[in-house]
Amino acid sequence: MNIDVLIVGQGVCGTFLSRELERAGLSYLVIDEARPFTASKAAAGLINPVTGRRIVKTWMIDQLLSFACSAYEEAGSALGISCLTPTSIVDFFPGPQMRNAFFERYTEDPEYLQVPPDEAAWRGQFQYEFGFGAISPCYLVDLQGLLSATRSWLLGQQRLREEKFEETELFLENDGVRYRDIRAKRIIFCDGMESFKGRWFTLLPFAPNKGEVLIVEIPDLAPSAVFKKGISLIPLADGRYWVGSSYDWAFNDSAPTEAFRHKTEAILKNWLKVPFQTVDHFASIRPATLERRPFVGFHPLYPAIGILNGMGTKGCSLAPYFARQLADHMVEGAAILPEADVRRFSRILSR
Repeated sequence: MNIDVLIVGQGVCGTFLSRELERAGLSYLVIDEARPFTASKAAAGLINPVTGRRIVKTWMIDQLLSFACSAYEEAGSALGISCLTPTSIVDFFPGPQMRNAFFERYTEDPEYLQVPPDEAAWRGQFQYEFGFGAISPCYLVDLQGLLSATRSWLLGQQRLREEKFEETELFLENDGVRYRDIRAKRIIFCDGMESFKGRWFTLLPFAPNKGEVLIVEIPDLAPSAVFKKGISLIPLADGRYWVGSSYDWAFNDSAPTEAFRHKTEAILKNWLKVPFQTVDHFASIRPATLERRPFVGFHPLYPAIGILNGMGTKGCSLAPYFARQLADHMVEGAAILPEADVRRFSRILSR
């Protein structure tokens, strides 16, 4: 089989890269092992325009937000699903300092912030002492629905092989790469933490962290918003909520822990005034980076080998945008944003 691009991984990065290659008219094949939990599958799917204790805009959000909305709407239309829902975040202040920080930021730049007309609005469902603010517009991506529908489409088009990628069977050739029976002009790794373990990009400054999540049923809480107070309650379907997530930088494995479950359930009991029931608990390793910027582009020594990775917790907003940049770079020679271009680590990768 001769193709233009071999994609390794069908998470959010591989999904959008396959769409961009389809748009560009390039031939491609995706290799992805069917695994129950990966960083993309465990993600909440929330696009939040502000971040941190200082409540500042997330990096590039003014460009990313409109692009991401269009990308998800186009993907949903093509696949016959709805995968993007507008929402807002009800951000309960854990203390007076965070309350003051919110209102100071609101005075300076209110673009994504809202002051509620009635701070007692959620007293019937939640216990809180210091009020709340709102963040809007935000968006919820049905990431599981999108990944599943894309997978079915790729399988139907014979553009996906459900198997484990074996790096030892990848060979460089003069005009590209060879992998088993596949010859490709380029290979692009969209495989999350597997790139950190692999031969080609292990020297990049990945900063892997473990995230754990509970899925709970809260039948008496209307799914009208995302609720946040240290942890986040993100509505799913059928009265279920995604609860989390943790950010553990020191971990032994990717398995869920009883410590997280007990701690999170204790927080919910103190926060919620309505009953809940835990129905699932899972964990995954995020491919975060030390400088919190993605890795996009091609290896400085091996130009047939590329990467689209390192999106961290912002994958839902970053992946569509940088998948387009990478595809345009391959087809038109367009520049990749310097802050994301993997060639900023040319010296490290050339060792």
